[in-house]
Amino acid sequence: MFAFESNLPQRFVHFFLTTTIFVAGSTVVGCHTVGPVTIAVIPRTSGTFLWEPMHVGAELAAQKTGLKIYWNAPTREDDIQGQITLLEKVVSRGYKALILAPDHELALITPVRLALSHGLATVIVGSSLPIPAGGKLSYILNDDEEAGRMAAKCVAEILQNKGSVIILGIDPDIAGIMIRARSLEKTLQDYPSIKIVDKRIGAFNTPYDQQIAEESLRQHPDVTVIVALTSTSTRGSSIAISHAEHKIHLVGFDDLDDLRPLREGRVDAIITQNSRQMGFQAVTNLAAQLQGHVVPGETKIPPVMLTRKNVDSPETQRLLSNTWRNLQ
Repeated sequence: MFAFESNLPQRFVHFFLTTTIFVAGSTVVGCHTVGPVTIAVIPRTSGTFLWEPMHVGAELAAQKTGLKIYWNAPTREDDIQGQITLLEKVVSRGYKALILAPDHELALITPVRLALSHGLATVIVGSSLPIPAGGKLSYILNDDEEAGRMAAKCVAEILQNKGSVIILGIDPDIAGIMIRARSLEKTLQDYPSIKIVDKRIGAFNTPYDQQIAEESLRQHPDVTVIVALTSTSTRGSSIAISHAEHKIHLVGFDDLDDLRPLREGRVDAIITQNSRQMGFQAVTNLAAQLQGHVVPGETKIPPVMLTRKNVDSPETQRLLSNTWRNLQ
């Protein structure tokens, strides 16, 4: 379930990893190598258990291919300008390739096109941009349709196919979140006795998302399930339901920084992107592109559902690991 293997043909991966490491990892001038090629990796934010595992995956692939990783990110997921500034610096400093998890669907279009115009092979991870794959641009995406289906089935199991649900954390600026929201609603149509009684837009701001959750619960006191589509709406909803007068179930997304509510049963499930595999796959694809090979325009990585039963399993701990130095 958590195998970190490339989607490229296996015989090519073996050949590539074992016989072309030093060529892929170095810039060649005449008969001399000038040093390893550095790939810039810019996630949505730094220092979180959602995106730091992406660093692990990227470093694993870089070690195998002789590449180097430059890792930098804003300190907040809503710092769109900060991410744009980092991307512009990457372009100006002459990096050969870029991996980006965009904070905003539309605001990153022009900076990404700038990177492509300067010849950077670019992989967008997590959530897509409205720029078609092709040439030097490809996508490694979270399968948000599957994530929405997983959430809907979890809700149906909790409610035993009858009841009401609130959906929080909708964000029109991130394509992946909108895809998971639509998939959730579509799948819940298979359960006609389950009604969506409220849908709210969220923000990457925990106190705000907590306030939204509390307001929605006051307006719908009979609701027993919340689906929170982002990490901050999950965190805010978790705080809100801790003050509720009756049991409120919570199915959240991407909030991996504090798993105590999940371990204690206050959160029923957290569906998360496998950012570690995204990082591994993205670097592997870029290494192939630097060798002149054609890579898939789009690859979807299955999401993972964490529950009280599997949160402390070896597979989950590997998924969440943020230690990459001296990896074999």
